[in-house]
This record gives sequence, C-alpha cells and structure tokens, in this order.
Amino acid sequence: MISCKFENGSPANLRHVVTHAIVEKEGALLLVKRAGPLLETGKWSLPSGFLDRDETGAEGILRELREETGWEGEIISLFRVNSRPDRPMEDRQNVVLEYLIRPLRQTGVADAESSKVEWIPFGSLLPFDEFAFDHGDSIRKYLEYRKHPFALPLVD
Repeated sequence: MISCKFENGSPANLRHVVTHAIVEKEGALLLVKRAGPLLETGKWSLPSGFLDRDETGAEGILRELREETGWEGEIISLFRVNSRPDRPMEDRQNVVLEYLIRPLRQTGVADAESSKVEWIPFGSLLPFDEFAFDHGDSIRKYLEYRKHPFALPLVD
C-alpha cells in the first residue's frame, strides 16, 4: 500500500499499479524465473513490474519487458485489468494491467530480477498454481482466449 494524504489532509492507503506482458512466439510464452530479494523468488512468471510515476501503462510494460528479458516488443492489445484486492502473495493489493505483446527482437540481456528467461512451449507449461502470484491464472485465461477469442479487455 502507498500511504499518503489527500489534498484535504485526510490519510489514505492506496494501491500500486503493475503491468504484465503476455508474449507469444511460435506456440511458446516468454517467461522469467524471479531472482534476488523479490517476492516469489525462484518461481516462473510473466515479465512484469511496477508502473513508474511518469509513464503510461504501455510505456511501463515495454520497459519492463526490455529490463527483465532483453526483448523489444509492440503492444497488440490490453488483455486484462485485474483489480481484485485478494490477489495471492500481494502485500500491496496491486492493480494489474496485462498486455498482449508481439515480440520484435532481442536487443539485450535480462536484469538481475530474472535468473532465467525462456520461451516455454504451451505443452511444457507448469501447472497454473505453480507460477508466481496469480500469473498462472493469467496464462490460463490467455490460453482460453487463444482457443475461443472473446472481447478484450477482461476486467476483474
């Protein structure tokens, strides 16, 4: 939670905004293994991270994609807005903007927040409940969307 005061001086606890990238290439998803002192270290996740104060959601997810994977991409669509306050392992009750991203080219290497970056084929994915946070739920919803496209974005 972000603790601050409103203009009238009243205290407030507000939620953070994070972004997730769903990046597919040739039947595989681009995933990162979380490293360092991060929550859920050692688990696989979608490329993701906090939105900086002075950037849009689109700018934030493309920055996080570059930082965590070394890949450049372009946004296809907003996939989902997840505002559920009961997201697992979330100590800040983050609100998530999930984007579908088309991979363009790898131009760098992953930062220290990722111990591995891999394209994992759909048939080799972990069980959904073994991903960091609720990223498995996001992946499950994306695979459903691939089979039977529905209107986007989803709003939870």
